[in-house]
Order: sequence, then structure tokens, then C-alpha cells
Amino acid sequence: MPLALLALAIGAFGIGTTEFVIMGLLPEVAGDFGVSIPTAGFLVTGYALGVMFGAPLMTVLGTKISRKRMLMLLMVLFIAGNLLSALAPVFGVMLIGRVVASLAHGAFFGIGSVVAADLVAPDKKAGAIAMMFTGLTVANVVGVPLGTLVGQSLGWRVTFALVAALGVIGLAGIAKLVPDLPKQDGVHLRHELAAFRNVQVLLAMAMTVLGFGGVFAAITYIAPMMTHAAGFADGSVTWLLVLFGLGMVGGNLVGGKFADRALMPMLYVSLGALALVLALFTLTAHDKIAAAVTITLIGALGFATVPPLQKRVLDQAHGAPTLASAVNIGAFNLGNALAAWLGGLVIAAGLGYTAPNWVGAVLAAAALVLAVVSAALERRGSGVPSAVVTASVPAEQQRTAVHH
Repeated sequence: MPLALLALAIGAFGIGTTEFVIMGLLPEVAGDFGVSIPTAGFLVTGYALGVMFGAPLMTVLGTKISRKRMLMLLMVLFIAGNLLSALAPVFGVMLIGRVVASLAHGAFFGIGSVVAADLVAPDKKAGAIAMMFTGLTVANVVGVPLGTLVGQSLGWRVTFALVAALGVIGLAGIAKLVPDLPKQDGVHLRHELAAFRNVQVLLAMAMTVLGFGGVFAAITYIAPMMTHAAGFADGSVTWLLVLFGLGMVGGNLVGGKFADRALMPMLYVSLGALALVLALFTLTAHDKIAAAVTITLIGALGFATVPPLQKRVLDQAHGAPTLASAVNIGAFNLGNALAAWLGGLVIAAGLGYTAPNWVGAVLAAAALVLAVVSAALERRGSGVPSAVVTASVPAEQQRTAVHH
């Protein structure tokens, strides 16, 4: 694997840290600004919305420049957003800083996925994407717990300043290690938009929303579930999330390895197993050891779907993959938001803190159904063929895509 992937992984580590570390620092931030915890929660919501809307927006704005330069500009935006958060004099300014940082998230992973895939041989593309996403998964094991500890000990502003410093390291790495791949001639916004006429691209994105949504239906409510159902102390939740993060790291690497060999079978296995484990979590959530093992498995199976889903989008949108890749990153966040909302509904309905696990199981099972449908359409050739995309891309671009 080329060293350029390390630079992308460092950027992903910083982005993953800033996305999730705020959840452990909400009480400190709320106390400093004199706002309620629910109000401070807008820092999480605002970030998620920024990812969803920022992914296509920033990718479209970046169609006029090279991918390397766009990645560097996104890291500058990320650094600026985190510095603004660290120095914010009032809550509103910090919220703006969070949104500014979030605008870099989706486009960075979307464009980074395309760059990572272009850096390696065709049979190693999913592995290269997984290597970049390793930065995001390791952030949940190392960056988030350390950032939370630093924020609680030295102040949350120090945490965001350190995250900005990570962004500087990522920016330097991209500038030094990522090759300046030439901007492909003849590819314009209309070519990127053409990918969304491909039913297979839309199915892959729907699988992303439902499959990863299944993970967050359970994980969003992990704290009350573990303290009320399993009997863990409040302080144990941090280490349970570390187990979840370790599962993410392993699942991401395994998913990338096997997706290069058999992409659709990898999706069948990971989505099917995820649905089963989420359903079982309704029972295992009442035992400490079983719950800890199950949380690790949910992290592993959930992130085992990420490289194959991202590669599926790239494959089906070949010739104009950048915007589709970025929008698929937004789809992960849409799934997170949808699942968290549905999980909250079943808890509010009085079904208990373990009820979101059933929601997650149903979402993952629905993603598996879509995967089977997608493969069946592909075999029969009755789905919208990829020619829909390639027909709108100049011949030279098609040759370039085939060469890659």
C-alpha cells in the first residue's frame, strides 16, 4: 500500500475524532457556555447536517480543481472549523465552527476514496479504501477516549486545539505524499450527476443508509441500555465504546480484504450477520460479558460493510465517481440520524431501552434484501445499466476509467 494512504488515514483520524469526541464533552461545553445539555446537543446535530449537505456541495465546488488540491483545501477548512470551536467566545460561534469543520467531512472521505482506489491495482481497491477508513475507526479507539480525557482534565478547548493540530499534520502529509493526479479532462458536473440515473448506485446508497443505520440504532442508546439493562456503571460506557471501536477497526480491514475478492458475498454475510447479532442483542444486553462481546461484534460487522458499500458505489458510478462517492458518505450520516430517531421513538413508546436493537435488526435485514435485489438485477441485466453513466462521459474518460 502506498504511503499516500497513510496521509489520508491521518486526515480521517482527525475527522473521526472531532465528529465523536463532542459526545463525551457535552457537559463541559454546556457548563462553560451556560446552556442546557439538549441545547449543547445541537453541536452533534449541526455536525451531522453539515456532513449530509456539505458532501455534495463541496464536491461540486471541487470539480474544477485537482483532487489533491481539493483534499488540501478540505483539510484547511477542517483546521479552521476546529480552531474556531476552540476559541469560540459564545455558543453560537462554536456551533458555526462545528458546521465549518463538518463541511470537510463527506467530501474528504468521498474524494479520498476515489484517490485511494486510483493509487492501487484494480484487485486492491477495496483494501485501499479500507486503509483510509482505518483512520476513522482508530479514532474511536484512541482519539475519542484520549480527547475526552484531555477535555475533562485540561478543558475541552484544548481538545479541539489538538484536533486542529492533527489537521495540520494531515494537510502536510497530503501535500507531501499524495501524488498530484491530473484532473480528468471532459468530466463536468453533468457527468457526475449522471451517476444518479443508475439504479445500482441508488440501491448501493440505500444499502448504506439502512445497513449502517442498523448499527447506530443500537449504539446511539448504548449508555442507557448498558446502565439500565446490563447493570454497568456510568464510567464503564467509555470502555464499552472502545470495544466497539476495536470491532470497527477489525471489521473494516476484513471487509476491505474480502470485498476485493467477492464483494456481494461479503455484503450478504456482513449484513445478514449484523441483523442476527442486533436481534440477539435484545437478549445479551442483560448480561455484562455477553453485552460486551455483542457490542464488539456490532462494531466489526457494521464496519465490515463500509469498504464493500463504498467500492460498490465507485464501481457502479465508474467514469464519474467523485460526487456519488461523497454523497454515499452523507448516506452513512443519514442512516445514523434516521436510526437514532427511530430508536428514540420505540423507547418513547415504552418498549424499553433494548427496543432499538430490534429497529437495527430490521434495518440491517432490509439492507440485505436490497443487496439480493441489486445482485439479481445485475445478473438479469434488468437494472439501469452502467452505460447510462458511461454514455454521458467522453470516450477518453471511459478509457481512463478502464485503465484504472
